[in-house]
Parts: sequence; C-alpha cells; structure tokens
Amino acid sequence: ADVVQYIRPEIIGLVLGAFLFALKNKEFKSRGGSSPFTRFVLGIVMMIGALIFLGCPLRMILRIAGGDLNALLGLAGFVSGIYVGVLFLNKGFSLKRSYNISKIEGYIFPALNVGVLLLLLLAPAFIFFSEKGPGSMHAPLWLSLAGGLIVGALAQKTRMCTAGGTRDLILFKDTYLLSGFIAILVFALLGNLAFGFFKIGFADQPVAHTDGLWNFLGMVLVGWAAVLLGGCPLRQLILSAEGNTDSVITVMGLLVGAALAHNFGLASSAAGVTSNGKIAALICFVFLGLVSYLNSEDLVKKGNVSLTKANAE
Repeated sequence: ADVVQYIRPEIIGLVLGAFLFALKNKEFKSRGGSSPFTRFVLGIVMMIGALIFLGCPLRMILRIAGGDLNALLGLAGFVSGIYVGVLFLNKGFSLKRSYNISKIEGYIFPALNVGVLLLLLLAPAFIFFSEKGPGSMHAPLWLSLAGGLIVGALAQKTRMCTAGGTRDLILFKDTYLLSGFIAILVFALLGNLAFGFFKIGFADQPVAHTDGLWNFLGMVLVGWAAVLLGGCPLRQLILSAEGNTDSVITVMGLLVGAALAHNFGLASSAAGVTSNGKIAALICFVFLGLVSYLNSEDLVKKGNVSLTKANAE
C-alpha cells in the first residue's frame, strides 16, 4: 500500500465532538480494567482486517454508496464475522467488567487529541505529510474538523455503531443502532448520484482491490473482533472520548495494527492482497478463535466437564 502520512482532523473532531457532548450530557465517566491487553491485540486484529479489505466499516458503506461492488463482499464478510461473534456471546463470552477509575485517566485521551491538533496546526519540521497518493488527498482542515465535531457529537448521542447495530439486529431484531448507517448509505448514494461520482463495478474503484475472497475475509476479522470488543472502530473512538480507557487501549491497538500493516507489508493495495497479509489474517483468525472460546463461560465449563469425565474414565 502507498505510504499515507497525514493527521486526520476529522478523527480529532470525532473525539472532541463526542467528548464535549458527553460532558454536556453528563455521560462522561472514567472507567477501565476490562481485559486491557486482550483488547489491545483485538484492536490490532481489527485494523489488519480493515487494511486487508482497505477500509473500516464506515468506509465500506461509503464505498457501497459509490458503486463499489467489492465492498458488497466486504459487507457480507462483516455480517458473517458479527454472526460468529454473536454465537460466542450466546455462549457466555465476556471480557469481564470494567471499573470506575480516576477521572484524570478519562481526560488524557481527549487532551492528547488536542495536542495532536496543535501539531497539525503548527506543522513543525518533524511532522511529515504525504505529497502524493491517498495521503495527499483531503478536504480543507477546518471543514474536516468541523465535520468531525458534528459527527462525533451525533455519534455520541445516538450510540451509532455498525457492528452493534448488526449484532442487535441478529440478537434482538432491533434496528435502532443500524438506522444511522442506513441513513449514511442513502444520503451518500444520493450525493454520489447527484454529483456524478457513482460508478458501479468491481474494477478501477478508488483505493480498492478486486480479490473477492480477501475482501470477504478481511471484513470477517473486523466484524468478529468488533463484536468481541463491543463496538466498531468508530464506536471505540466515541467510547474513548467518554472516558472509557478500555476503548482507548483498543484505539492504541488500532494504531499499532496500522503501523504493523504498513511497515511489514500486510496492507493490501489496488494490486491486491499481499502474501504477508494473508498469513497475518490466518494468525488473526486463530487468535480470535482462542479468545472467543477461552472467554466464553459456557464453552469453558463444558470443556472442563468433558475433561473431568475423560480423566475419570
């Protein structure tokens, strides 16, 4: 994949918008301590899956709205991964409870985002931005930041989450969380049609590849990991802004996953999926299976009973 170097103001806006809205609504609460290292590695897994597909769940929806049929295979994988995760939820999967912690812990992540925003504005010599490729293509800074602030506030208010919405649809037939993303899909589709950006097909789509199997499998990883974590990447950012340090650790995992993917040739490109990426994905599937099984109370109890009977015989 091409080197992408740019501090995304919309992501900073998402965090700060959600943070300010959480404070306003008295929903900011510092908490953490729920299987932190497992969450960190799950964040890495989720990012590797996303970079094999070339997009997070939100970008998947935007790609569909632009006519990218490859993203439909990603959607099928995403839903399949969520379904697998739900199977383990029904078997008692849990990363255990979180605990109330010092309030200052919850403020660190929003403060860090303010610091990163200052770096973006001041652009010191040690900060490098891409001059070509995907990293060089972005909206004006203040427009991106304003958009992020608005979406962050809305996401905090509505609890928007692609994985959570699909999970709730499967478990409870509840479409509330999913309705926001359906609205995004509809409005993005209408916008693309109105401005002539809609281009249906598999080939020559922006920042995409046509390997259907790995588009599917990459998003299986994302969906499965998201269910285990309790939310998609967007939801993890919003929860981080609300003082949830477990989600902060997940976001750190996402960042490390991106670094690993780009530095060790795991990320896909328009040319397709790399061999390293395929190997990494298989390792991630094994990890997800182990984490899912070992944290599912019913399955562990059943396994212990079977082992006890075998030893008795």
